[in-house]
Amino acid sequence: MMTPTGRREMTRTRALAVTSGKGGVGKSTVAVNLAAALVARGERVVLLDADLSLANLDVLLELAPGMNLADVLEGRCGLTEAVRCGPAGLRVVPATQGNPKMSALSHLERAGLIQAFSELGPEIDWLVIDTAAGMTPATLQFCVAAQDVLIVICDEPASLSDACAMVRALKETGRRSRFRILVNMVAAGEDPRATFLRLVDLTDSMAEVSLEYAGSVPYDRTVATAAREGQPVVTAHPDAPVTSAFTKLARDTGRWPLPSTASGQSEFFLENKIHNEVMERRVRI
Repeated sequence: MMTPTGRREMTRTRALAVTSGKGGVGKSTVAVNLAAALVARGERVVLLDADLSLANLDVLLELAPGMNLADVLEGRCGLTEAVRCGPAGLRVVPATQGNPKMSALSHLERAGLIQAFSELGPEIDWLVIDTAAGMTPATLQFCVAAQDVLIVICDEPASLSDACAMVRALKETGRRSRFRILVNMVAAGEDPRATFLRLVDLTDSMAEVSLEYAGSVPYDRTVATAAREGQPVVTAHPDAPVTSAFTKLARDTGRWPLPSTASGQSEFFLENKIHNEVMERRVRI
């Protein structure tokens, strides 16, 4: 947002990790369409494919060939050079497929990658991270480094049990306690809140864990149609019910309160966050 002087108001760039306990719940579809819906609201968004060895966003969005995260890590380009233009105004940082080096990165190498995103901090409002499914070390580290974690579930026992395991792992390894839950691919007549409450029951024995209902997305065949067209469904089919759900999710996401302090661990845009906290204190003084 611009001030009367022409300067952009002080903002905190936010990193949102979209993850799931298991594959097949539509996690990447949620990440792509949430990012596109945020762009439609005027937000400056970069979408990161954080499935480091089995990336698919470049295929899903039919991106032109170019640099990717492997090139960044191996010093062939900077992070800004790896950002590619996708459909619907999306900017995407793709990863690679079938690169064993990327799947074997050390904790410090992944932390260096997280640190590299500070280069983009002043230029964007949101980094939406499409993690790999499951509890890989990279997925856990990216989730811990994000300010918000959105766990995607569906009405299947395996989805709920694996999401419970993801919550437990992030609580134990990353000291995370707050998680937002999105129920995806909701069938006609299904109660998404009942699905959410079943996950709450599964995590009820975990101390100091808070699950917040982030909404639901209906099952809609137009999602698959848009994917075949290489487009987010929110732009390819603007009148579809699923588009309304993603539009609402983007609006609600913008209202989520920011974490008040740094996590004490490797974190996206940490320098930007600390700078803004200092500036805010100066304004109050």
